[in-house]
Amino acid sequence: MMTLVIGGAASGKSEFAEERILQAGSRPRYYIATMQPFDDECRARIRRHREMRAKKQFETVECFVQLEQVDLPQRGAVLLECMSNLAANELYSPQGAGDDAVESIRRGIHRLRGQCEELVVVSNEVFSGGCGYEGDTRRYMRVLAEVNRMLASCADTVYEVVCGVPVCHKGKGRGR
Repeated sequence: MMTLVIGGAASGKSEFAEERILQAGSRPRYYIATMQPFDDECRARIRRHREMRAKKQFETVECFVQLEQVDLPQRGAVLLECMSNLAANELYSPQGAGDDAVESIRRGIHRLRGQCEELVVVSNEVFSGGCGYEGDTRRYMRVLAEVNRMLASCADTVYEVVCGVPVCHKGKGRGR
């Protein structure tokens, strides 16, 4: 089962996604973290998040690029956060896929789905903030939008979290 959870910044999407994994039962829990530790602020945030997740029995797997290379030790429940970081890393990191970012992410999601019982992917909503973007920002937004569409098409369930309220657009829970 794959669920896509999308929403704006500070919408509550991460908390909702984490709750989905916690409800998946007592199977192994993996958190695929995509945030690169560029500075002390990032490292402190990563440390806090690791501590919070460890209390909930998540094993953290760091993956900044090349999702298809992730090997999980056991089948279980996986929370991938955040697709927005992974897309940027694939586009701009020297180790990333560059212009092939969408295809690299597609292959990674396909492989990851084969390794888990439950996959929840968190991503940011794009383009609702306007359309006056240019250059690399616009390129990134277009790639993330294409990735989000790809994820939504292959997900069993799609939620958008708005102001802490999950709205189901596809799958179980729709129309409630």
